[in-house]
Amino acid sequence: MKPKIVKADSLKENPTVERCLITENYSNENISIAQARVKPGITTLPHHLIDVNEIYLITNGEGQVDVGDLKTTKVTSGDLIVIPAGCPQRISNIGKNDLVFYCVCTPKFTSECYRDEREEKSSQMH
Repeated sequence: MKPKIVKADSLKENPTVERCLITENYSNENISIAQARVKPGITTLPHHLIDVNEIYLITNGEGQVDVGDLKTTKVTSGDLIVIPAGCPQRISNIGKNDLVFYCVCTPKFTSECYRDEREEKSSQMH
C-alpha cells in the first residue's frame, strides 16, 4: 500500500438497488470503504453479503437497524454496527435528515457478494 489522499470532492455518489446512495472512498483487494446515505423514511432492502464482513459507522442522522437475530435497535452518530458475512441486515432512516454512515468491508465489497434476502427466500420456496 502506498500513501494516498482521497479528496471528497473527487468522489461520485451512486444510487443502489437497495435504496441508498453510495460513495466509494477507497478500495483494494482486502478492504473497501464507502459512505452510504439513506433518505428520510427509506428502509434499505433486506440483504446479506457472501464471504464479506461489514462494519457500519454512523456519522449523521437517526436510524433503526436489523442485524441477524439481534433486536431492532435505534442508532445515531458515533454508533458502530458489526455485521458478519452471511448475516441478514437492513437499516431504516427514522429521522428528518439524511442518515449517513461509512461501510467498511473486508475483504472488499463486490456486486457478486450481494444477496437480496427476498430473492433468497423466494428461491427456497420453489
